[in-house]
Amino acid sequence: MKKIVIASDSYKGSVSSTRFADVCRNAILKESPGCEVICIPLGDGGEGTVEALAEAWHGQLQNVSVCDPLMRPVKAIYGISADGSAAIMEMAQASGLTLLGENERDPLSTTSYGTGEMIRDALHKGCRKILLGIGGSATNDGGMGMLSALGAEFFDINGNIISGKGCGRDLAAVSSISLSGLDPLILGADITVACDVDNPFCGSCGASRVFGRQKGADDATIEILEAGMQIYAKALAEATGVDVSVMPGAGAAGGVGGALAAALGARLRPGIDMVLDAVGFDRRIEGADLIITGEGRIDSQTMRGKTPFGVLSAGRRHGIPVVALGGSVEFSDSLNNAGFAAIFSILSSPVEISDALDPDTTCRNIENTVRQIIRLLREFGH
Repeated sequence: MKKIVIASDSYKGSVSSTRFADVCRNAILKESPGCEVICIPLGDGGEGTVEALAEAWHGQLQNVSVCDPLMRPVKAIYGISADGSAAIMEMAQASGLTLLGENERDPLSTTSYGTGEMIRDALHKGCRKILLGIGGSATNDGGMGMLSALGAEFFDINGNIISGKGCGRDLAAVSSISLSGLDPLILGADITVACDVDNPFCGSCGASRVFGRQKGADDATIEILEAGMQIYAKALAEATGVDVSVMPGAGAAGGVGGALAAALGARLRPGIDMVLDAVGFDRRIEGADLIITGEGRIDSQTMRGKTPFGVLSAGRRHGIPVVALGGSVEFSDSLNNAGFAAIFSILSSPVEISDALDPDTTCRNIENTVRQIIRLLREFGH
């Protein structure tokens, strides 16, 4: 083996994608000292993506004070590229479900305002390209809060400005929307959204009915939200000329995906595709003999846009074999037929969950597995 690429997601709750790559590199060089090892830490738009892309860009992490889903101050972190032109951020940092206690989950009251504040902060720091992961949100406000933070105004049927920062409860009151007050910097920005669902804004497969319950909504609340989203979608269509009600992906993050697409011209893309493009993945893997990828759990869901699937797709385009390592592996026909050269669990024996998630234990298991892979390949002359 002359060139091996390490391109994994994090093992969530255990080791970051960066640490995974470092452990693999060291293991490879112990068995094959002359090998060129290229490390490309990855994420699929969710947890860990900011850190992975900031490192790939040789950029810096930024701290900004924004409002959480209940308008309380919270520190959010996002990344900026080395040249200052691009920002990578996760909606969950400002508007995520993890920022709320179990008894605080109420999509009638939560807002995406803080996400808009985070975007605005990056724009005013000079970023003209925004990459935004929108998984893990606590909101179902149709992006009303986010747009409010960026300068949009919302009016009721009497032409009065709707007070507050925009939450699920306000949707049904929206009769018209003015985008004339949007921050001028947003108008020239290039926005890409990591969106791994194809749910529309409204309807039986829409944001409220599919995702409302996990955000704290009961049956009655879901119907209130659904009615509000339908009213709000009409106002958004009149303001932008874009009907998000049945747009695939518009229902992501409680409608934030649709608001970004309609009002700001954002592109909705699978998260891993967005990340691979951002790091120049296809260019960097050229000439590789092997790619090692992975994530904490590999199962049938892996083939639905997770990091290993994106890496596999890129490897197949270039004719490069891809090996996947998982903390746990649940084999299925779809996984076995996907095209991986091999799939390995890094666990050699049954262990307690706490032991399996221990970072030092995970790193030892990764190293042992990778060393065995390289020894096997070397034995057969690769």
